[in-house]
Amino acid sequence: MVVNRNGVGMGDKLTSAIGGKAAKVYADKLELVTVGDLLRYYPRKHNTRGEVSDLGQLVVGESATVVARVVNVVNRETHRKGPNQTKHKLHILVVTISDGKHQMECSFFNQRHRSKNFPVGTVAVFSGKVKDFNGTRQMGSPAAESLSDDRSSDDNPDLADVRERVEDFANGIIPVYALTEGVSMSGLQKSVKTVLDQLLDIPDPLPASLRSENQLMDLRSALLNIHRPTSTEALAAAQRRLRYDEALALQLVLAKQRAKFRDYPAEPCPPRTGGLMEAFDQRLPFDLTVGQREVGETLSSDLSGIHPMNRLLQGEVGSGKTVVALRAMLQVIDNQRQTVLMAPTEVLAGQHARSVRDILGPLARGGELGAPAGATKVTLLTGSLNAAARRQALLDIASGQAGIAVGTHALLGKDVFFENLGLIVVDEQHRFGVEQRDLLRSKHHETNPPHVLVMTATPIPRTVAMTVYGDLETSALHELPKGRSPIKTTVVPAKIKPQWLDRAWQRIREEVAAGRQAYVVCPRIGDDPEGRPAGENEETDDDFDDKSDLEDRRPPLAVVDVFAELQSGPLSGLRLGILHGRLNSFEKDDVMASFKDGQIDVLIATTVIEVGVDVPNATMMVVLDAERFGMSQLHQLRGRVGRGQHPGVCLLVTEMMPGYPSMRRLDAVAETLDGFELANKDLAQRREGDILGRIQAGRATSLKLLSVLRDGEIIALARADATKFITIDVTLQPWPGLAEMANAMIDEEGQKFLEKG
Repeated sequence: MVVNRNGVGMGDKLTSAIGGKAAKVYADKLELVTVGDLLRYYPRKHNTRGEVSDLGQLVVGESATVVARVVNVVNRETHRKGPNQTKHKLHILVVTISDGKHQMECSFFNQRHRSKNFPVGTVAVFSGKVKDFNGTRQMGSPAAESLSDDRSSDDNPDLADVRERVEDFANGIIPVYALTEGVSMSGLQKSVKTVLDQLLDIPDPLPASLRSENQLMDLRSALLNIHRPTSTEALAAAQRRLRYDEALALQLVLAKQRAKFRDYPAEPCPPRTGGLMEAFDQRLPFDLTVGQREVGETLSSDLSGIHPMNRLLQGEVGSGKTVVALRAMLQVIDNQRQTVLMAPTEVLAGQHARSVRDILGPLARGGELGAPAGATKVTLLTGSLNAAARRQALLDIASGQAGIAVGTHALLGKDVFFENLGLIVVDEQHRFGVEQRDLLRSKHHETNPPHVLVMTATPIPRTVAMTVYGDLETSALHELPKGRSPIKTTVVPAKIKPQWLDRAWQRIREEVAAGRQAYVVCPRIGDDPEGRPAGENEETDDDFDDKSDLEDRRPPLAVVDVFAELQSGPLSGLRLGILHGRLNSFEKDDVMASFKDGQIDVLIATTVIEVGVDVPNATMMVVLDAERFGMSQLHQLRGRVGRGQHPGVCLLVTEMMPGYPSMRRLDAVAETLDGFELANKDLAQRREGDILGRIQAGRATSLKLLSVLRDGEIIALARADATKFITIDVTLQPWPGLAEMANAMIDEEGQKFLEKG
């Protein structure tokens, strides 16, 4: 191992610190080229170990840590009894380890995948409670980490050398790194120590005053203690500092984007006396909620400004976001400009167009004989329109006659032109890409960009809003309008209580007999290849405690199959309809119109009815294979019932057994109707990568330590600090270290990408 007596800096090549052979391995396998690259390759976790013991000195009943070599690996299958005496397969991985003189067995239950981590010959560290079984020393489900990778490398470390290095870690806090073939744990740990021993002083990008104010460790100390912590307290302080760095870098980029949007010129669209919005308010058959009025005033103020609005409106299912958005659209139309309402599906676009026309009444009949003065026209544009209807819609939009254009991705077509686009409203914005919104914005023929309002009915936890949507100003609607009926949600464990499912079909019959309607939701259409679900949020194998149970799991239920079974079975004699994404636009519209008019008693559908579908007479929903849907998706689905004067009922049917993560998700949905509370529960169970998808799409380097799930306090602190710095100087010129941090987090190409959003 090479040692540079003069010391090394973060920008130096690894070759100068650890030698060419090891440096080449890290460059080829982990893309680590510089000293900084290696030191920013943080441990994925830290194991706290006691003193390393010899196998011959272990005491039954006590916890111990041992370093030994794997000498045998055996896979066994047995069975265990679960709830209701149901038998489940149990897989046992038995790893036999040796120090050359003594042996011990380590057993891992239902962790079949771990066999690849401990092939024969591997040196590893094991920590757990020592047991005795028929004279054989054992550890049950010990914490274990491989310290070598003998599958593709000659690196087969000496057992005594590895034990010595493990004992060398202060206070038994051992860094554990993510590995790849050809890179050993012990080798990586040794290389990091060698680099740290040579590390020179590091310029700290954070001003000293900021570090003092936020009680943050200096950067050099943080890097030392993340890799070789001197105590658990020092490790925690190092992690907090490095997480703050990542949060601040990201928030600086997002604050810069917000500042840039505020600097763009826009045509002000203030409220007009005697205009459409005033006439609309006079026609409203209900009073706006306090939240609707407050958000409405915020949007009105944004639209009246000289800079374009760029706002996210999130709200509870049924909280009245569409009415708030429509009032904003009418304010823009009162200023002789056009508006767009873009939806992700044709069903939702059609629903929006009908709803807008219904609620506006005569005010939506612009250009028609007898229409009131100032009335506008609502034009629907989807991909399934026939040629004549499409030509007319394009003409309405291009001429400016259509004050409100409602549509799907068809609005992004090259032949779609607007006469004077002033406001873009994107519903269920998470289903649209950044480029799609930017393309719609660019259709305005003038240089001044239109205002943008993006909406979602999936409540977003505060930490996610600050991180993933941090470049948008945010507003939220928590309050439900008066008249919304309560929804009772119940989990139906069909496998262990099949009589409950029979009762569900009986309940539907009772609702229909009382003059009401119901939905039955399935995860799949029916003739799709490989049984893939129609929904987007099917759970993954990671949601299961026992992966072996997946082997016997049936394919997800399909709409076409369930329709046939219900028609000839439990719901025979009722008027059933079917709705899914493969029907053409006219078929979808016909089914939805028939259901809304009461000509269909029970609608068997996929998640195409998840958002925007409003049938007040529908009071019951049965979701089959409910565990295959995400928590937020289930909350959206049940929001389709209870929209009228009668209470709603939602039954989540599953064949999963109690105790599984999937069942815990369903129980969480059943326990609360508060979408914001549910969003936080959902956040706690989801993978970080799912949440940060938008930032990753913006070409961000992956956040290595910062967790949206855990680090809300740090994110809020960094957001406030970033806003202060950007307010003083958007270029960050007085703080070159901060500018470098931001550029390292998201490169120039990525920042341009985020500008589109």
